[in-house]
Amino acid sequence: MPPHWDSDAAWYDASRGQASERSGPPPALRLWLPVIVSFVVQVPAVALLAWPARALLRGMHDEAELGVDVGYPGLSLGGWVVAVGLATAGPVALVFARRFPGPVVAVTAAAAGALVLVRPDLGVPPVALAFAIMLGIVRGARVWVYTSVAVSWVATIALANVAGVSLHPLRVAASTLGFAMLMGAGEVIRSRREHVAQLRLTNAARRVDAEQRERVRIARELHDVLAHSLSQINVQAGVALHLIDAQPEKAAQALASIKITSKNALDEVRMVLGILRSGGEEGAAPLAPEPDLAGLPNLVESFRAQGLTVEVTNELEAELATDPPAAARQLALYRICQEALTNVLRHARAGAASVYLGRDEFGYVLTVRDDGHTVPPTEPILPNGGLLGMRERAELLGGTLRVQRLEQGGMLVEAHIPSGGPE
Repeated sequence: MPPHWDSDAAWYDASRGQASERSGPPPALRLWLPVIVSFVVQVPAVALLAWPARALLRGMHDEAELGVDVGYPGLSLGGWVVAVGLATAGPVALVFARRFPGPVVAVTAAAAGALVLVRPDLGVPPVALAFAIMLGIVRGARVWVYTSVAVSWVATIALANVAGVSLHPLRVAASTLGFAMLMGAGEVIRSRREHVAQLRLTNAARRVDAEQRERVRIARELHDVLAHSLSQINVQAGVALHLIDAQPEKAAQALASIKITSKNALDEVRMVLGILRSGGEEGAAPLAPEPDLAGLPNLVESFRAQGLTVEVTNELEAELATDPPAAARQLALYRICQEALTNVLRHARAGAASVYLGRDEFGYVLTVRDDGHTVPPTEPILPNGGLLGMRERAELLGGTLRVQRLEQGGMLVEAHIPSGGPE
């Protein structure tokens, strides 16, 4: 875990199943609150309880004359200064806990152990050490915490025995249990924060994946629209240039076809860009419907108008009126057919093509054949944007795409799209 993780006020939003961020305590408060609390609890208590009161009172009156018990026997002035200094060392060290969590634990543990040896009967809780233990574990300095606390506590007990300082066994057991509980609490907080951090990373990766998939989808749509439309415009422009002098009326028809094709292409490009621009806002869906199999006759006619003979066998025509395929499947089949015929028109130098649309036991079948120039069937088919786009469309719906050269010449594009599965 990065050592600066604690500066992020992160939480887990169970209602949405994802990590979020919300406003937490200001950084200054998170830094100074442990310092202030430990200072207020430790320093005044040690200063009061270790004050050399008995020595001063003896100098003025006899304790029996006063009729009171002074209480804790006071230290000498030098011992009092040492005790207050050790009590102050922990809170001061916490100031640096954000940058140096490990060494701060070592300092506070050593100061707390030394204070026990100087004055074992004070009973002031080592609040600074408690904060240092938990913050050290949360910030990733686990080895420092376990090592420093263990070494300091064992050394304190050993030196107390050597120096003849009495430590009650119950106090030793309670302190050991307290250290263990603090470490356990720190581990729980650390584990929770790691879990939240992992959720944030996972959600960020999901967002990136979703954005990448959306970019690929938009690129695929734009490729299919532009490749089809520009191919038609290119062919019609060539016809118009060729016939503009000899047969101006046919040249005019070609120009009219260019106008219609370019308008349709612009409409589809605007639709795709509208989806991109909307950013997923509610109510920002495109006004124009996506292409479907009902538009297949118009698509075929647009290729016939460019001189390509296209024979169509559509066994789904009756089904489209009663039980049409899902919109995603219709769009995929339409775009695959569009791209396959566009490739025939642009690259195959073919005079005729055939389109078959039907069903098999697995789902929908689309095949596009052409009688283009003869190439050895063993020659590899180099993938391009169009072939990759067709394959992606099929595979996204759980289907397959096969492209192969035919023995008699031409190409075969065969797509299988299951009737059920992902949308």
